[in-house]
Amino acid sequence: MTRYPRWKFFLLLAVLLGCGLYALPNLYPDVPAIQISANDAGGQVPVPVRDRVLGALDDAGIEHGEGETINNSWMVRLESTDAQLRARERISSLLGEEYVVALNLAPTTPDWLRAVGASPMNLGLDLRGGVHFLLQVDMATVIEQRMDAWSGQAKLTLRNEGIRYRSVDIEGQKLVITLDDQIAADAARAPLRTALPEFTLDQSEERPRLTLTLNQSTLDELQDYAVDQNRTALNNRVNELGVGNAVVQRQGADRIVVQLPGVQDASQARRILGRTATLEFRLVADQYSSSRASTGIAPPGTEIFPFKSQNDRPVILEKSKIATGDQVTNAQMGFDQQSGTPQVNVELDSTGARSMQRVTSKNVGNPMSVLFIETKTVMKTVEDEDGERRQVPESTTDQYVINVATIQDTLGSRFRITGLDSPAEASELALLLRAGSLAAPVTIVEERTIGPSLGQENIEAGLKSMALGMALVLLFMVIWYKVFGLFANVALLGNLVIIVGVMSLIPGATLTLPGIAGIVLTVGMAVDANVLIYERIREELRNGRRPREAIEEGYGRAFTTILDANITTMIVAVILFSAGTGSVQGFAVTLFIGILSSMFTAIIGTRALVEMTYGRGARAPAKLSI
Repeated sequence: MTRYPRWKFFLLLAVLLGCGLYALPNLYPDVPAIQISANDAGGQVPVPVRDRVLGALDDAGIEHGEGETINNSWMVRLESTDAQLRARERISSLLGEEYVVALNLAPTTPDWLRAVGASPMNLGLDLRGGVHFLLQVDMATVIEQRMDAWSGQAKLTLRNEGIRYRSVDIEGQKLVITLDDQIAADAARAPLRTALPEFTLDQSEERPRLTLTLNQSTLDELQDYAVDQNRTALNNRVNELGVGNAVVQRQGADRIVVQLPGVQDASQARRILGRTATLEFRLVADQYSSSRASTGIAPPGTEIFPFKSQNDRPVILEKSKIATGDQVTNAQMGFDQQSGTPQVNVELDSTGARSMQRVTSKNVGNPMSVLFIETKTVMKTVEDEDGERRQVPESTTDQYVINVATIQDTLGSRFRITGLDSPAEASELALLLRAGSLAAPVTIVEERTIGPSLGQENIEAGLKSMALGMALVLLFMVIWYKVFGLFANVALLGNLVIIVGVMSLIPGATLTLPGIAGIVLTVGMAVDANVLIYERIREELRNGRRPREAIEEGYGRAFTTILDANITTMIVAVILFSAGTGSVQGFAVTLFIGILSSMFTAIIGTRALVEMTYGRGARAPAKLSI
């Protein structure tokens, strides 16, 4: 009798049962559904609207479920993808622009599986569907903001040098500085070159005026910084949304691609990604009366904004900023201990804290405001020349004061922002500030919702290819290795169970179409180990070894070769995962998991079957069916 430890039998059984349990939810496919949500953050879908939706579906003859609440949205399950598309068109025209009607998939996993944490594996954009955004970075705003900053730096430089000037004007990408006389113009050249190396000074002008033109290299660096900063901030926001295997990549000079697998509710993703939400802390120009603000004419050095908490009453603010949203290092939603109203607790970096401390120390007793600036993209339904309705993106910018408070003492790096309408609004503002403010506004120039029907076709094509590959491998193994071929086939099926179970168990693992290709490749590679072992057993039998000795030698001597061959492939999988993105990473994950599971089933799984057949009998087998 061969010696095979019993603990390996129990290990094999435990792995197969555990992976089989967590692979079971994949047998319960998601069903088509429509998800209805309000455009406003935290908005609910009231019962009368739900009744209207169900009535409209009944009138259209569309079979549906009862409907269920998911967070702030309401979902209705449907029978097929055709019914899903018909229902979305019908309900969208019924509810108008106040609500967003999105395609979605509703899970059907039994409650007893959910209770143990079992759920289907995550599917990528090409399999499950999702949302694809193409965002355009508004470089004009970036340049305008930087030109304002450089203009202020030019003024400060001239004042520090004691050079009198009449004006510093911005003309596109140029700074035009008018001075008192030619002597002052000549004196200003050297300090301006030192303070503003990003500009080229025009040497041809002889009038008491200097023209500084922004360098092309600086313009290119500014564009690269804005796009890369926006890509990083958008990636942080996607992480806050909790979307697995999302893709955030730069495309071209000033565009960013965002793909969110499994997100069929485009309203939430659009609201988070398409918003440039930032804050500005400014002093209130209290010397001007409210009647002056009501005229709509801002005095010099000030601007007028509506006060949201006071029915849009106009407020006059100083143009100079104390601190801005890009200086926020942390933001968390909370509640005021006295009033119980929602608030956002904000922390500033060292630069913002110093500015805040300097200004507030000189303005104790004066009012300070929090100005909220938001650029967002909304989808408008329009009719083209052929009368077909389609949705196009439209960007809007809102600026309003959300809080005015009297400075009681010198402030530092910590603040509370109040004046918010709801906890949902406070939570969303904290998310945007915490994820990082965008360096420039972004506009959604393209939005595509990839329905689950396309993903289903990809899944079916992948399953067909996998089934065909498995059938050919199983047939070859049985014909060539007989009973031992059956052992390899059983181990191959167990290998698939382990791969599916592990990918369903790991939260970050996502199956994509290339991932299915990785599984198909694993199916072909999984029998390599068995071929090495079986050929070694055949060789030992030809050398006159007894059957049990040949089994021992076959599994013992072939292990080193199997390990060496698979380690090199695993190294390649690790490199693909580290250097690749998106679908390439999906392929690498399935390949890596498949290699580990194939080694486990080939070495331990088939050995257990061989031991159960040839190693536990009272009499030694006369020959092996191999």
